[in-house]
Amino acid sequence: MQVRGETSRATSGTTPSLALVAASFLWGSTFLVVKDAVDDADVMPFLAARFLVGAAVLWPIAHRRPSAPMEVRHGVLAGTALLVGFVFQTVGLQYTTSSSSAFITYLLVVFVPVIGAVLDRRLPGPVTVAGVALAVVGLLLLSGGVEGFGRGEWLTLGCALSFAVHLVMLDRTSHRHDAIRLTFWQVLTVGLGCLGPGAVLGGFGFAAATWSAVVFTGVGATALALLCMVWAQRTVPPTRAALLLLLEPVFAAVLGYMVGERLGGRGFVGAALILVAVLAVEFSPMLRDKPPVARHADV
Repeated sequence: MQVRGETSRATSGTTPSLALVAASFLWGSTFLVVKDAVDDADVMPFLAARFLVGAAVLWPIAHRRPSAPMEVRHGVLAGTALLVGFVFQTVGLQYTTSSSSAFITYLLVVFVPVIGAVLDRRLPGPVTVAGVALAVVGLLLLSGGVEGFGRGEWLTLGCALSFAVHLVMLDRTSHRHDAIRLTFWQVLTVGLGCLGPGAVLGGFGFAAATWSAVVFTGVGATALALLCMVWAQRTVPPTRAALLLLLEPVFAAVLGYMVGERLGGRGFVGAALILVAVLAVEFSPMLRDKPPVARHADV
């Protein structure tokens, strides 16, 4: 969701910042929850159930808010990019660790300015180039080198690129629409897009534990986390919000560690380099005294 006018905002108290931390925790926890869930359920029916639950939770709020022209079209287009990203991410989690998936996914923040440079037909700045280089090195270290960069890492890289495309779409359209309604159409698009394939590929006869994961990710990590972010960013400036949301892969790594996942020495350095690359690209506009590029954390 687009956030504009950073200089006109003032942060009021610590509660909005805590809301963003809560959103980061909810999103970070989904990597581990989803990884366990897709061990027992097929990807498409799980995603269909998760996002239809999220849409059902958002609708009572969304339908009371004002609509705008082109809202459905923009929501469906952005939702399609979101759909591709979540399919890549969820399938990729079957072949890589939740910690690696979380850090690779956040390369989307590096991809966004690169895509913007291509669309605007201009060369990316030196900080962006340096950030991409750092991210590539970090990615290789995290995956164990070229020989360790397997199916899960490639799929998750495709996820990061799809989420970056999603961000660019929202950057160019979301200021025209109510944030909750636009998010509802995106979530509904993902749910309906997975519904047909999900019915064919495994169906919805989930075990009780998988339905618990559906409810948690649909309500907590889709609807509740998004609402925390929307509410908090009414007062928290985008650069500070972006920094707090970068806690997402950190939470994912910590939770992964608690259940036995280990990044190892090289993996830890790789994850740190990815975070440095993301932070450099995120905050370089501020260092040049220019307004930062608006960011959106995925549902």
